[in-house]
Amino acid sequence: MTFEPEAQTEMQLLGLTAGGPKVVAIGGGHGLAQALIAIQAYASQIDAVVTVADDGGSSGRLAGPLGIPPPGDIRRCLLALSPEPSIWGELLGYRFDSGDIAGHSLGNLMLAALSDIAGGFVHALNLCGEMLGANGRVHPVSEEPLELWADTDRGSVSGQVAIATAPGTIRRIEVRPGSAHVNPAVLDAIVDADQIVLAPGSLFTSLISNLVVPGVAEAINRSTAQIVFVLNLVTQNAETLGLDAAAHVAALRKVGGLEVTGSVLAHTGPVRVPLGLAQVMADGSSLEGWDVVACDLCDQAADWPQHDSIKLGFELAQLIGA
Repeated sequence: MTFEPEAQTEMQLLGLTAGGPKVVAIGGGHGLAQALIAIQAYASQIDAVVTVADDGGSSGRLAGPLGIPPPGDIRRCLLALSPEPSIWGELLGYRFDSGDIAGHSLGNLMLAALSDIAGGFVHALNLCGEMLGANGRVHPVSEEPLELWADTDRGSVSGQVAIATAPGTIRRIEVRPGSAHVNPAVLDAIVDADQIVLAPGSLFTSLISNLVVPGVAEAINRSTAQIVFVLNLVTQNAETLGLDAAAHVAALRKVGGLEVTGSVLAHTGPVRVPLGLAQVMADGSSLEGWDVVACDLCDQAADWPQHDSIKLGFELAQLIGA
């Protein structure tokens, strides 16, 4: 893996090296993208495992009619792994704001077109990664679009957007159709990994939606890799409202099917918490067998609470000894 001189200088200042471990990051949305930016500072190989249950926005409008996995989170990951600004990156990130295609991301349309041209969505991702010079591989957790279904204490809810915004405590998550198959490349990446990062973001609809795809949690449970759960900075309205750190960790086991434990990276320090939400703090040395690593992870300059990719990269590298 190669890095631009500016990035190399930044890594040297942090005491990090590019000759590091093979890392798999699992999740979706902005949280996974931030984790991928962080991981580039120390990993020698990066594999991103991305949820394919998004049914909102441009992704949802394309996935069903075209029969491809929703491309939005995948596109975001490809951009996060791009080593420098380029015209391809600008095109992939462009979003239309008027006309019949208002709200569509050009990158989503490009991935849909490449899927048709290349004879499959996975081939399209490989081509797009080559165009961007991506520092890693992006794998949809399944090669087909999936529907999320949740059992809550207020009844059943279907669809990613509906689950993310529905009140109530989520007791179970599953993907449909029941015949859904995991992308074989995901299992291969997990087997080869030295470190598996459970990325921050929507706990149930981004992270656990990957774990409940048949074969994923089982592969992680058999893995000898170091497991790291990056705890969210704040709760998410509806989806995790009222859940503390212990409840986040418990959900990985009770809902996600994880039987292994590892390290929890938890932010300690100030966070500008949006009205109605709460900071997720991990007190004590362990949570259900997970070792808590308390550190400063927050990007204080961000408009909304998010992890600082440099701080996160440093802590992840420290854990694996890179």
